[in-house]
Amino acid sequence: MPIKVLKPGLATTVQDLGRPGYYHIGIPLSGGMDRHALAAANLLVGNEEGAAVLEAVFMGPELEFTEDAVVAVTGAELPPKLDGAPRESWTSFKVKRGERLSFDFLKQGARAYIAVAGGIDVPLVLGSRSTYALGALGGFKGRKLEAGDELPVGASAAPAKEGRTIAKELRGLPAGMPTELRAMPGLYWHRLTEAAGSGFFSDTWKVAPEADRIGYRFKGGKPLAFVPREPPFGAGSDPSNITDACYPYGSIQVPGGTEPIVLHRDAVSGGGYFMVGTVIAADMDLIGQLQPNTPVKFVQVGMDQALAARHDRAGLLARLRSSLA
Repeated sequence: MPIKVLKPGLATTVQDLGRPGYYHIGIPLSGGMDRHALAAANLLVGNEEGAAVLEAVFMGPELEFTEDAVVAVTGAELPPKLDGAPRESWTSFKVKRGERLSFDFLKQGARAYIAVAGGIDVPLVLGSRSTYALGALGGFKGRKLEAGDELPVGASAAPAKEGRTIAKELRGLPAGMPTELRAMPGLYWHRLTEAAGSGFFSDTWKVAPEADRIGYRFKGGKPLAFVPREPPFGAGSDPSNITDACYPYGSIQVPGGTEPIVLHRDAVSGGGYFMVGTVIAADMDLIGQLQPNTPVKFVQVGMDQALAARHDRAGLLARLRSSLA
């Protein structure tokens, strides 16, 4: 039962929970920027948590269904409409053959997840249906959706129910301003002066317009000062350059010491910019829901706090599963 794409939205792609295991050869994880919301959408319609969904950024698509279906929309508050009539987000609802799913204006967050019972059935590439657009890999023809595309839908493993909903306290969206992103200082922290290191965590930054699946750029804080040094062989002349090294997901680069960039799901795996630290795994979903100009503070944490936060984030999803059981 294909779904016809009448309008593609701004940047709508097929995503699942990603393709781990290939980052060392330059192929990133990809997958949903907000993994919690993606899993929630799938659970609402009776799919496995990692089934393929649509990730819509800032503006939703317009879709025509050629067969009856059960759908759920989670993540950003991008209100769904069925033939123009409002439907609840974070709640499963039925769509009849011939009906059109569209979306109102964005009210909160940045990325919405549209799950259909049975999942979006594009081919597996290296074990995942996720789109890596920079490499033209996976998803629907390796790219974002275009008008006229027809998306295949898989068979549902179990009858999907309408009216299932997720409580607000289980949704995991950013709360409060400025948004706090917890980070651990990295291997190159010693390259900063003491004042610069302190200022990085005390300043309030804002999400820059250059924020996408590869990385989120932040602006507005004071430029970072570096400890004087003689550049090592193989490093560039800029004080933020290093001899090429591997980049972890969530690593915070500061090219030239001016605007931090947090690498995300489609990040390159290495290069020659130093890393001031790494945003912890528990807060990576939050980054994917930040709009441009959102104020942000980086909060310094240690390993014990990072592991505790990861445990708490996993617990949130466990409670969500239990609420739908």
